Amino acid sequence: MRELSGKVAVVTGAASGIGRALALRFAAEGMTLMLADVDHGGLAETAAMCGGTKVLTQITDVSDASSVRHLADRCFGELRAVHVLCNNAGVFQGGHMWTRDEEDFSWLLGVNLWGVLHGIHWFVPRMIEQDTEGHVVNTVSVAGLLVSPGTGGYAMAKHAALAASLALAQDLAATGSKLRVSALCPGAVRTRIADSDRSRPPTLATTPAADEVAVKERIGKAAERGMEPSEVADLVIQGIREERFLLLTDSSYAASLRLYVESLLTGEVPGYQ
Repeated sequence: MRELSGKVAVVTGAASGIGRALALRFAAEGMTLMLADVDHGGLAETAAMCGGTKVLTQITDVSDASSVRHLADRCFGELRAVHVLCNNAGVFQGGHMWTRDEEDFSWLLGVNLWGVLHGIHWFVPRMIEQDTEGHVVNTVSVAGLLVSPGTGGYAMAKHAALAASLALAQDLAATGSKLRVSALCPGAVRTRIADSDRSRPPTLATTPAADEVAVKERIGKAAERGMEPSEVADLVIQGIREERFLLLTDSSYAASLRLYVESLLTGEVPGYQ
């Protein structure tokens, strides 16, 4: 899918970070936008930054099927089509696997996995029916490829999101669809991912444990040194045009992945360098 001007893009998690950068990049390409997030203020700011392009916004909790269905209904009802779908919304929480509560896993899986699954379920069938070129971009994470200590719950959800992305790509290819899929796997990016608790529902709130706080600080410092979200957005545009499935934000991840797999094949517990 090389021509983006005049097409429609949907971005979840658009109030900040990578989602905002994607919105701005798509706007620069002349696309019409539907932006979604749970952060009303941040969403409005992103929309205002998109210049003269047509922008619609929708408060959407991607962990809730009915909320995503409403987003899809509005997209196809008002914009008549969707050509690029970015299932981008994501949250992070660290800590040891044995200290995580049920509420922690519910939150991580709800946004990071079910957010992708709901997007696929409510958008992809209608995108197929359009019979036009299109692209689905799922923001996974390098944690969907490589597990590091203290990120078990997050990595578990992201590994599942990667599997869902790969299965979707295979199913679309097997049925001759014109849609393509990319799994975006960023590492450290200058976002507020370490402060994900700001969007955590009160019903799933827990008291932070010491191990969780330590990992949060580590991730926050890594994000401060990370790449700019705009660079990630540029990579996504390139990936869409080149129809690439796996989008890595750092070339060193390929070497790390090879070492990781080699460790698994020898029966070892792989480390993540």
